[in-house]
Amino acid sequence: MNSPLAMPGLADRAGRDLDAAFAICMAQVRALDPDRYLACLFAPREAQPGLFALYAFSSEIARIRDIVSEPMPGELRHQWWREALSCRGEEAGRQNPVALAILETLRRYALPPEPLLALIEARSFDLYDDPMPTWQDLEGYCGETSSALVRLASLILAGGEEPGSADLCGYAGVCYAMTGLLRAFPIHARRRQCFLPHEMLISCGISLDDITEGKDSDNLRAALHEARQRARGHFETLCSRIGEIDARIRPAFLACCLVPAYLGKMERADYRPFETLVDLNPLRKWWIIGRSAWKAKRYR
Repeated sequence: MNSPLAMPGLADRAGRDLDAAFAICMAQVRALDPDRYLACLFAPREAQPGLFALYAFSSEIARIRDIVSEPMPGELRHQWWREALSCRGEEAGRQNPVALAILETLRRYALPPEPLLALIEARSFDLYDDPMPTWQDLEGYCGETSSALVRLASLILAGGEEPGSADLCGYAGVCYAMTGLLRAFPIHARRRQCFLPHEMLISCGISLDDITEGKDSDNLRAALHEARQRARGHFETLCSRIGEIDARIRPAFLACCLVPAYLGKMERADYRPFETLVDLNPLRKWWIIGRSAWKAKRYR
């Protein structure tokens, strides 16, 4: 018996649904994750739909804290995505275009769902106001929410083949995610969240109440400086080994080239931890990412 998708009418409709789902993913990444959107534009055209699906999935999970009023609805959304990835893909694909696109991407490149399930699990931390205990916990969180994306993007760019550089995916994801968390420090503080490790706050003489109440101090600035140095250290390790990265997968790392510019803006004299929203002019982002993409060609 022929598969329903072998029937021309249904096959055409399924193809149109997939095209629409990937287009929705691209628009969502452009709106919610502009750095990775720009990086995707320097990837081969055939890999872009899968990359947009991957980053749209990430943005779906990342924004759950922003659209729920308490943890339980967020946990229910997480559970829906776990089931979508694990056992009811066809039904989920009918309900959500991002689910349809990410499930097709997993199938197309023979990618394991486990890193995405681990990402969901790590993002459960976002739903609560618990402190981040240690540096190790923070780096683990960044690894599961960001390094995993670099790794999966690398597999997509390599056509599903093993491209190597798994450890460099770790450095890339951690430096980019830590920088992102530092950029979002004023937003997190307003909603009584803190991603700075509690062990560091204690050593610097800072309480969680100081942060949630918006108390600026030399001690807080010293703690933020230490966090920036940690992010910069991961970035410098990545840069020192950039020649090891397979030329095919370099677009997976391009967003990281914005890290020094973001960290630099936080080191300016007019930086106010609870007020300054750190971002870059879109044209400057284009220039930095484009220059990095051009330089990467030297290693081909």
